[in-house]
Amino acid sequence: MDNILEPVGSENVVRPSFRSQAWHILRRWPILPAIILVMLVVTGIFAPLVAPAEPNHTVLRDRNAPPIWMEGGSSTHLLGADPLGRDLLSRIIYGARISLLVAGVSIGFGLIAGVSVGLVAGYYGGWWDEIIMRLADTSRAVPFILIALVAAIVFGQRLEVILAILAFATWPIFARQVRAEVLVLKQLDYVAFANVVGASSRRIMQRHILPGLVNTVIVLATLQVGALILTEAILSFLGAGIPPPTAAWGVMIADGQKYLTDAWWVSFFPGVAIVLVVMAFNFMGDWLRDYLDPRLRQLE
Repeated sequence: MDNILEPVGSENVVRPSFRSQAWHILRRWPILPAIILVMLVVTGIFAPLVAPAEPNHTVLRDRNAPPIWMEGGSSTHLLGADPLGRDLLSRIIYGARISLLVAGVSIGFGLIAGVSVGLVAGYYGGWWDEIIMRLADTSRAVPFILIALVAAIVFGQRLEVILAILAFATWPIFARQVRAEVLVLKQLDYVAFANVVGASSRRIMQRHILPGLVNTVIVLATLQVGALILTEAILSFLGAGIPPPTAAWGVMIADGQKYLTDAWWVSFFPGVAIVLVVMAFNFMGDWLRDYLDPRLRQLE
């Protein structure tokens, strides 16, 4: 009977192992995607300081040189060299700068335009809604790759052209999502109270509806960044994107497609960079969606 009420000692408490704690932290917080994105930003901004060589410096005797761990490799080219003897690691680092520029500018213009017209379409409705949504449907109906190829032929391969094309392809995505959110938000009580007290439509949209769109826009923008980087790489691979010899990941993959059997690293490492960055942005977007949604946080 004396042992029935015996207190449980601290030695009997089962503590989670370090491995289980680490796995819980990795599942709860996007640590690996954050590390990849921080590396992308740092290498993109400080590319001249991080890269071991100039991206377009050509050494023909080093053409298709293998990575350092393979037979014939050297510390001069840690990841090998391309068919013109240019250092792959340096070109990948400078390619991160191109990806950041393309994604940032395209997302910026697409976000501003899409949120603005989506807010107007959802709040006013009527002809405004009809015209804006039909424009969005039209822009989404035309094959994007066809537009890019025609623009490359007409205007040439220029960075400004690819930025304009990607921004044009991005705004309908924001517009449609924002419109759907506004149709819900404008029916809420606090918006009705603002109408009763005589607040102008502009003030209601800016002060009462727009803050409610921030979480949705952040998540959508995060998910679209990875898609834009992948789209830019596809266009560059097809010859309708960033013009050579600019160090862009899609251009690098195209440069190595003829050497896949003899020098697979020329296309492999830029492809790995694209996969890692796109997946990191997608995982970060999924995590932000779950974290910013209070209904999902209550399930934890």
